[in-house]
Amino acid sequence: MGFTNQRTAYGSTLLALGMENSNIVALEADLGKSTMSCMFKEKFPERYFEMGIAEQNMASVAAGLSLTGKIPFIHSFAVFAAGRAYDQIRQVIALGRLNVKICGSSTGLSDFGDGATHQSVEDIALMRAVPNMIVLCPADANETVKAVRAMAGVDGPCYIRINRNDYENVTGEDSPFAVGEPTVLHQGTDCVVFATGIMVVRALEAARSLDGKISVKVVNVSTLKPFPEERIIQLAKDCSCVVTAEEHSIIGGLGSAVAQALSRQRKPIGFVGLKDTFGCSAHGYDELLEYYGLTALAVIEAVEDIHNCW
Repeated sequence: MGFTNQRTAYGSTLLALGMENSNIVALEADLGKSTMSCMFKEKFPERYFEMGIAEQNMASVAAGLSLTGKIPFIHSFAVFAAGRAYDQIRQVIALGRLNVKICGSSTGLSDFGDGATHQSVEDIALMRAVPNMIVLCPADANETVKAVRAMAGVDGPCYIRINRNDYENVTGEDSPFAVGEPTVLHQGTDCVVFATGIMVVRALEAARSLDGKISVKVVNVSTLKPFPEERIIQLAKDCSCVVTAEEHSIIGGLGSAVAQALSRQRKPIGFVGLKDTFGCSAHGYDELLEYYGLTALAVIEAVEDIHNCW
């Protein structure tokens, strides 16, 4: 594979799936060069539908195509894919359990230059609340390839979050992936950090920095729905405290899901994520991650704080 960018991994995998299955079609909201659906367009122009800046219409057309046996993948920035088309996703795609795949690209704060209007910090909460929807947030480019293939193999609506920027892979090209299965990437016994998306990288950095001081287990939670509650309980069982880390609002995202799963475990939980705020523009992605406390240092501080309290 060799990808270091989730968008490139996504576009390449969609193209490969299109070669394997003639029923796969792609719909775009005037952002093909950003979401990388343009790779599919170059090979299959007759199976590619440019809908313009009209996500609502795109979702409705995709619903209709799914009823003819097609497998539509629809694309836009996450803030528009999940937000602008929410009514159509809820009323038509999810309510009808239609086989439509939704790609929310440039998710979280990764579109650093365009500011709050283009940064999606609430899409997990929106999509998790929709019945029948599968919600995926792969940790890196390697896992993105497997997650997109998994989406194509599921009969029903799916939503996937795709980061805009390059960053290191923390999962292997041959690492197993299954919808609903969190994976342990670093063993530990004192505190467990449940992380998703780019924060898996940060959580691993934090765990390695704390080696010898606090033993930290890092768990990659790439499926936000169906949420693996029993597995989360099992993975937290032997640790005295818990931290969650996500590039998303702490309201309605991974932190909320973990807290709900562990509600009867009486373990202290710390949350690393956006604190009920929108994003803003910046000169670079790392600048925003630091400003909003989405760093390895923030995870370290959360682990130390919750562990010391216990």
